[in-house]
Amino acid sequence: MTTLHKRLVVYMVSLLGLFTSCSKEDDTTSPNPNDTTIETVLTDSGFQGYAIVTKNGKDLIRQGFGWANQNTELPQGHNLGYRIGSVTKTLTAAAIVQLQRDGLIQSFDQTLGEFDTEFPNGDQITIAQLLAHQSGIPEYQFMAEGAYEQGETLDEGTIYELIKELILENGLDFTPGSNKEYCNSNYLIAALLVEQVSGMPYHEYVQQKIFNPLGMSGSYKGTDEIDIDTHAQGYLNGSPNSSYPMDIPFGAGDFSSTPSDMETWTNAVKTDWFTEAEKSEVFAKDVPSGYVDFGLGWFTNQEGNTTMYWHGGDINGYWSMIGFIPEYDATIVLLSNQQDDTGTQRNTIIEYLLTTTFN
Repeated sequence: MTTLHKRLVVYMVSLLGLFTSCSKEDDTTSPNPNDTTIETVLTDSGFQGYAIVTKNGKDLIRQGFGWANQNTELPQGHNLGYRIGSVTKTLTAAAIVQLQRDGLIQSFDQTLGEFDTEFPNGDQITIAQLLAHQSGIPEYQFMAEGAYEQGETLDEGTIYELIKELILENGLDFTPGSNKEYCNSNYLIAALLVEQVSGMPYHEYVQQKIFNPLGMSGSYKGTDEIDIDTHAQGYLNGSPNSSYPMDIPFGAGDFSSTPSDMETWTNAVKTDWFTEAEKSEVFAKDVPSGYVDFGLGWFTNQEGNTTMYWHGGDINGYWSMIGFIPEYDATIVLLSNQQDDTGTQRNTIIEYLLTTTFN
């Protein structure tokens, strides 16, 4: 498996995140070259949700598509809640960076074994490898969902012990640092590390260190059932699909947020939330044109001289994407309340943005 992935990867979409393929075959889905506006691409791809795309400080689009709730005819809204799925990982990675700022960790090269001496192979796995999906730790998600379907409730602590048992029984999926494989386990562990080292609940730490300073009042830990008055209803093939046990995606996909707050967060990352030294560690560098690579909580897409930093997410009834393109002072926020199991919409939109809008 290569460490770099073709631009139009085939997404193996889970309920919590996007699993990227390493195929170098061309994707068969591409935008119509005659399309001239982002609105056309969003409409033609069937996008349902709220979209923000800016370029050089000006809006290219800032509008909703379809209903946030079909029964009540609630419109999509700039300040309406949407589940953001794995976009949560950008917040977890930032919380780890904040721990280093606070002097609570010394280096991203510290190992898990320094924080949990009983973690299997913990002396081989660094914090950086967790955040960059290079740990080799096995995926927990489907086992946790299976247990839930059987009536068993698993909180994050129980899932953590399950992950350790999986490693003891079957070993790591690969030697840490030798490969890259997207895995939610990395971020559940990172969120628990935030709690252990800070002495604060994970969500409270993110609230105090990220949301409050940036005025992100519409972002919060998602609830198993949404509030239909303040949160977009999620759909799958036109039917409501918003229920999900939010303990399962702890730190990996459990936040809800608004388009406004996600724009604030993306703009902060684009400008000065990270120092230049931190950016050199967080964002993958030297990515060849036409490829995407993992950083610490962010993907890097390279297309010619255009670089896009982004992350996407998928969870019952929703998909999301935030990103920015420094060369064009561009900000991208897409929060959808229509589940897209194939990732086709996101692939199509990314392709159009990189080859047409920002080229």
